[in-house]
Amino acid sequence: MIEVTDMHAYYGKSHILQGVTMNVQEGEIVALLGRNGVGRSTTCKAIMGEVIPHGSVKFKGQEIAGKKAYEVANLGIGYVPENRDIFPGLTTRQNLTLGLKPGQKDGSGRWSMESMFEMFENLKRRADVEASVLSGGEQQMLTMCRTLMGDPEFVMIDEPTEGLSPQMVQKVAEVLKEIAKRGISTLLVEQKLAIAMDIADRVYVMGHGHVVFEGTPAELKDREDVRKEWLEV
Repeated sequence: MIEVTDMHAYYGKSHILQGVTMNVQEGEIVALLGRNGVGRSTTCKAIMGEVIPHGSVKFKGQEIAGKKAYEVANLGIGYVPENRDIFPGLTTRQNLTLGLKPGQKDGSGRWSMESMFEMFENLKRRADVEASVLSGGEQQMLTMCRTLMGDPEFVMIDEPTEGLSPQMVQKVAEVLKEIAKRGISTLLVEQKLAIAMDIADRVYVMGHGHVVFEGTPAELKDREDVRKEWLEV
């Protein structure tokens, strides 16, 4: 589904990504782990075209490195950023509608607005209120749902559980599993090791701008040296 080979990225003169190589197969949940500042979010932005990637980024065999973010989105890639980026002055319903791609009608893809409301009753109750009054957890749900409305085949979700209550964290995990059930490949950037180990098919650990470990959650569990060196505080 997505194949990244020797990808580099820069912020000014700072060399952030230093040869990232990774892949996500169809229907997989792959977790990208690591401490803050190692390049996880930059990896997503480089795939999405928000940061210029140097190297190869292929989506379903097609080279997409160098394409604009809107072009990448129209190919079938969704991105849920860490800072949520809702439109606070618009209602919940209007925010969801903005997730539709040009020419796409509600319900024409794997997700509809009604299915979003079924998954998140809080959003249904607050469908016609401004998004600015939603709680942090509700705003996170809205951002994920808005991305899904565009019916992506591959979605990148950056720190979806950051700052959420335990109950909402569990809800996010359930949604991620539902996304995978519908055949959507997922790259999950997450700091909560327990969540990643529970739902991911495979994990990558990043350190200093490159991948330092690749394997299954079970394999990572057996590698205390990797966890201590690159994940634990």
